[in-house]
Amino acid sequence: MLIRKLPPWLALVALFFCFAVPASRAADESLPELIRRVKPSVVSVITYNAKGEVALTGSGFFVRPGQVLTNLHVVEGAHHAEVRTFEGKGKTYQVSGLKSVDEDGDLAVLDIDMPLERASVVETTEAVPEEGERVFVIGNPLRLEGSVADGIVSAVREVPGLGRIVQITAPISHGNSGSPVFNMKGQVVGVVTIRVMNGQNINLALGAPRFDSLKPAGHLISFEELARITGDEQRPDAISDWWYRNGLNSLWLGNYDSALGYFETAVNKNPQRADAWIQVGFCKVKQGKNQDAIRAFEQALKLRPNSYEALNKLGDAYYYAGNYYKALDAYKRAVSLRPDLAEGHYNLGAVHLELGDRAAALAQAALLKPLDPALQQKLLREINH
Repeated sequence: MLIRKLPPWLALVALFFCFAVPASRAADESLPELIRRVKPSVVSVITYNAKGEVALTGSGFFVRPGQVLTNLHVVEGAHHAEVRTFEGKGKTYQVSGLKSVDEDGDLAVLDIDMPLERASVVETTEAVPEEGERVFVIGNPLRLEGSVADGIVSAVREVPGLGRIVQITAPISHGNSGSPVFNMKGQVVGVVTIRVMNGQNINLALGAPRFDSLKPAGHLISFEELARITGDEQRPDAISDWWYRNGLNSLWLGNYDSALGYFETAVNKNPQRADAWIQVGFCKVKQGKNQDAIRAFEQALKLRPNSYEALNKLGDAYYYAGNYYKALDAYKRAVSLRPDLAEGHYNLGAVHLELGDRAAALAQAALLKPLDPALQQKLLREINH
């Protein structure tokens, strides 16, 4: 049989389609197909008291082989815990301890005693989801394991020191704490955190950048040690902490007036808290009280001179007050301390535009490309407007 040799150009076309078709499959997946693909990465988290009775249930997902991310409040106070996978009939594995703890973000990474090859790890994305973007949640609401709910992103807001808060319309119930929020590419954009009550029917998730940046502890944290870390109400700053955390709860909802009251009480209880002064300034900017905000950020910088976050927010206060040259100086100082601060480069571009320096704004847009392409496009639209 005569075998014809493909022309070089046709061979290249065939090679292109061999690689291009699988790469585009994710974009063409239906919701049921997406769910089947990502569901094995999600687990139910069950905690027990010292008597072996179930204390609390929640959800979680594999961020690395043998490591599950969930909400800290799901495992707080537990004597021991286990996770149950949703794949097939499900498998139950014991939690050995905690690899990481983030009290402000209400996050914990659990170390799971399991064969590492059995863990199906999710893909996360730091891209900011758009309002109206379709998302879905898989979790363990009211112990109904592996339940799926879909909806849209209704808002994205920022909380200084915490990151992005993604508000979603997907129905959430107790047991969904720690559930991953997926986009329609099967990437995790946030983790559900049920922490705001008071009758609010608002479903919130902490953005992926917060848990992507979680640092492992120097050793495996036992549940006994966790109880000491989170339950020590005798530490000097415990009262200030209580007010500060309630302020964060209000910020999750975008309730800046309520949050300001909590943060101002926190700095009254402990005037040395730079993070609380930053939050006071942030709330003042949201209220349009820019001079008060400037004073709060300056106080934070006296306590923490190298805080790029305080400098970046100080730039915002000056910007909204119309003092563009001082805003420019503050943003430059922030970026010099944190060169990969995408928001800082965007802010520099915006203030250069206000000062009429289009070339400098374009230079900031170029620096943004590898850091945050979506933010770069936003700046370019403003430059070309």
